[in-house]
Amino acid sequence: MDSAKGGAAHTSDNNNNIEGVQTMRTVLLVGHGSRVQAGNEELLEFTRLLAARKPELKVETCFIELASPSIAGGIARCIEGGAAEIYVVPIILFAAGHSKLDIPMAIDEAKQRYPGVKFIYGRPLGVQDRAVDILLERIQEAERLPVVQVKAAGGMDLDLRGNGASTIEDKDTIVLLMGRGGSDPDANSDLYKISRMLWEKTGYRSVESCFIAIAKPSLPDGLERCLALGARKIIVLPYLLFTGVLMQQFAERVAQFAAEHPGLEVEIGGTLGAHPLLADMLTERIEETLEGRAFSNCDNCKYRDAASLHHHHHHGEEGHGEHEHEHHGHGHHSHEGHGHGHHEHGDHEHGHVHHCHEEHGHCGHGNHEHGQHECTHHEHDEHGHTQHAHGHHCHGQHGRNERHDVTEAAALADDQALRQPR
Repeated sequence: MDSAKGGAAHTSDNNNNIEGVQTMRTVLLVGHGSRVQAGNEELLEFTRLLAARKPELKVETCFIELASPSIAGGIARCIEGGAAEIYVVPIILFAAGHSKLDIPMAIDEAKQRYPGVKFIYGRPLGVQDRAVDILLERIQEAERLPVVQVKAAGGMDLDLRGNGASTIEDKDTIVLLMGRGGSDPDANSDLYKISRMLWEKTGYRSVESCFIAIAKPSLPDGLERCLALGARKIIVLPYLLFTGVLMQQFAERVAQFAAEHPGLEVEIGGTLGAHPLLADMLTERIEETLEGRAFSNCDNCKYRDAASLHHHHHHGEEGHGEHEHEHHGHGHHSHEGHGHGHHEHGDHEHGHVHHCHEEHGHCGHGNHEHGQHECTHHEHDEHGHTQHAHGHHCHGQHGRNERHDVTEAAALADDQALRQPR
């Protein structure tokens, strides 16, 4: 049985009325979950801060996977607390498999289990200028990797990197922003938007992008590209919410690269973490969900493709993840009042076929409430799931004042697909 770990906030401002008894509106915050308990604790501490900002709400926290309570467990806690309406808000950076499939599937299953309960689903953080401002702070806080020492003739230690402040100018510095990566092109492109926005607020030679899983360029490729572009100093930043397995892998790979290039200055930054601006962003997502104003980007959704489109992807941690599954043979047709079948995480295969109609207010799952037409199309790209025949039919200035006026020539595009088979 799932057990919550302090994700609730309870106060006295009542605004729902159930059979004459007033109850508080209930928000269910959905994080990813990690095998690294410190990452789960960071998320729970963050949701406690959010709950303190909104004392008029009852706030519960749950996880998509790898931690408890699960989404089903979180919904059960909300209902045990008397909720007749549950506002589900994902703590996810970009819209991809978790927000397009996993969370909506859990909501659809809950609608079957609790037909009298209304579910209103919010949207991920997406591309925001406030996220760029957090990154600017993380650049200022970035730590120079430990000095590498070697033995010179006579047994003297030579410091190959130096301990003082960097003397390398911004024009010789490149920032490398690393995202989680997935097989959803829309989500992958969002990282590039963030990188571009960051670059235009700085005077660095360039801000490059890479991914730690599935998508290309990989982290090693990104580091090598910075060298090829003539960087004398590289500041490597993870675009991840909290610590976890991916953050550990990131730190290890960057440290290894730095050790292999002792003449190069390498600095490493931290996760976004519980920054006040991140709390502002989530608070805004909560408020728009409460007001029924949540909507998603349908124009660039890959699930507008024909049902015959085949694709492969992996399922890992969204900002924390780390496992793979294969799926096959799981189809659903979504209409008002209809959900779809149960989804198992395991060593099996299945595909998803989605049909959506605008009159239901969204695409792909049951009858979640959204303020506008929303295509919540699905794919498990962050986890390591491989699936087939998943088609969908849609009817219907922190120390920097310089700005770049022109871009350098882009590198040749990789002819391969964004997916990396495992």
